[in-house]
Amino acid sequence: MSSSSKITTHTLGFPRIGERRVLKWALESHWRGESSAQALHAIAKNVREHTFRAHSDADITHPPVGDFSFYDHMADTALLFGQVPARFGNTGKTLESLFTLGRGKNLEGQNIAPLAMKKWFNSNYHYLVPELDANQPIVLNAERYLDLVREALALNPDAKPVLVGPLTFLYLSSGIDATARLAKAEALAGAYQLLLNELKALGVTWVQIDEPILTLDLPADWLQAFEPTYHRIKVPGIKLLLTTYFGDLNGNVAMAANLPVDGLHIDATATDDLIAVADRLPDYKVLSVGILDGRSIWRADLIHLLNRLAPVHARLKERLWLAPSCSLLHLPLDASLETKLPEFLRSNLSYARQKLTELNLLAKGLGEGLDSIALELNQAASARAELDRQPGRNSSTVRAKTQTIATSEPNRRGAFAERAAAQQARFNLPLLPTTTIGSFPQTHEIRAARKAFKNRELSAEQYEASMKDEIRHVIEIQETIGLDVLVHGEAERNDMVEYFGEQLDGFAFTQEGWVQSYGSRCVKPPIIWGDVHRSRPMTVAWARYAQSLSQRPVKGMLTGPVTILFWSFVRDDLSREAVCY
Repeated sequence: MSSSSKITTHTLGFPRIGERRVLKWALESHWRGESSAQALHAIAKNVREHTFRAHSDADITHPPVGDFSFYDHMADTALLFGQVPARFGNTGKTLESLFTLGRGKNLEGQNIAPLAMKKWFNSNYHYLVPELDANQPIVLNAERYLDLVREALALNPDAKPVLVGPLTFLYLSSGIDATARLAKAEALAGAYQLLLNELKALGVTWVQIDEPILTLDLPADWLQAFEPTYHRIKVPGIKLLLTTYFGDLNGNVAMAANLPVDGLHIDATATDDLIAVADRLPDYKVLSVGILDGRSIWRADLIHLLNRLAPVHARLKERLWLAPSCSLLHLPLDASLETKLPEFLRSNLSYARQKLTELNLLAKGLGEGLDSIALELNQAASARAELDRQPGRNSSTVRAKTQTIATSEPNRRGAFAERAAAQQARFNLPLLPTTTIGSFPQTHEIRAARKAFKNRELSAEQYEASMKDEIRHVIEIQETIGLDVLVHGEAERNDMVEYFGEQLDGFAFTQEGWVQSYGSRCVKPPIIWGDVHRSRPMTVAWARYAQSLSQRPVKGMLTGPVTILFWSFVRDDLSREAVCY
């Protein structure tokens, strides 16, 4: 072990999909009936082993276990404590029960809807929303979870089990009102205590319990429930790390710092005054500082972060732990796989595996001084300087235009009543016009044509002709139905964000920048690295063609700039507001 291990390091979670999305392909093969559950489990085990190897290579003290899921961690938690809606019938305790919650099932000829999905706080990950029943008892079904822990402890006895906290689980669930959900806290805490005793018997020392709802503006009764819930959970011999992320604790710092736990994790990307939090902690507790941005793909400014950490380290010494701000689930896996990006960009990327290396460097720099990581600091500075020298990074023309926009009042030509009258005179629409949102299904034929074009098996002319056939088809469908305002169906668009990014300067597109959205669904956000501007028309030719096919109005379809911004990996040297302008 290197001397940097004197400062404890850990992660809150890690990408589950594996290298080149191997778990996605395995899941979908299994769902199609082409591969066995045994084959799926073998691939998943290999993914987890690679995760542990990456943590070991980076000398991370406590790798996570229990963060892995075949579909979703909230659904796993619902199964762990027996909270499955009655409509699913007897789901059993197998992996297929998880897939049932996520994908639904056919029960006696009736299609049973899956659990609803919702965004995980302000991330682009979507979790399955557990449905609770006031009369359904809490029952611990821990064997699948404990098997993962046994597997992890065999690889590293310092592995840290991860659990969604009981109050976060209840708060984010549905099915019954908030009062009824909170009423289940005592029974759920008892089940957590049973699970912690099981973990203690396996030799576990630290357990991470995620309570990110502490960064929200919670009702008073939910805040008051934390102390009795965590007193109920507490098991002698097991140390609890209470983790918060995606925001500042704000007025909840004192309460969180004094709960009956052994450590507190805070999101340093959202917390300005680290010393103020450290001063609230009792002397026996550790403070885990989420110093690396767990959602940023960019190499960190390690000197800046070390300067932030230095006074906290001086105050806490060995009671300071270092971690990313949140689970690395929200990042792609490995930037070293990006072989087609320009070097000035690739050398500035830090995906999940690179974050482990940065975490180790921070621990080493903090414990041994800057000289111990001088080479790495110089390499990072040189890489960033090369990025900043790129012509597209800082465009005086773009900056001047955005400054004008930012300081000007919005100006619409004419009042609303005038514009509405002009629109009606032109289009003669009924009182309640009918239309669709815009996108028609991306059929097998559309995807096949796009793949053939990408592989140079179709010429640009042939691909355009194929897409025009699809547009003509959807126009005919809408006219037959009798819609008033038509859409062209967006057949030519590979993705509602990437399609526009490909036609704008300042964007880059990765090979392996995939992140999990839900289940086996992965997305590959574009990278905004430079000053964004449009140097040529976009969508106009397609819109003109679509309109030429009908006497009825055909809408133009654009993804808005805020959506593009939030569904991209955004440069870190400007505010999001500046990038959005």
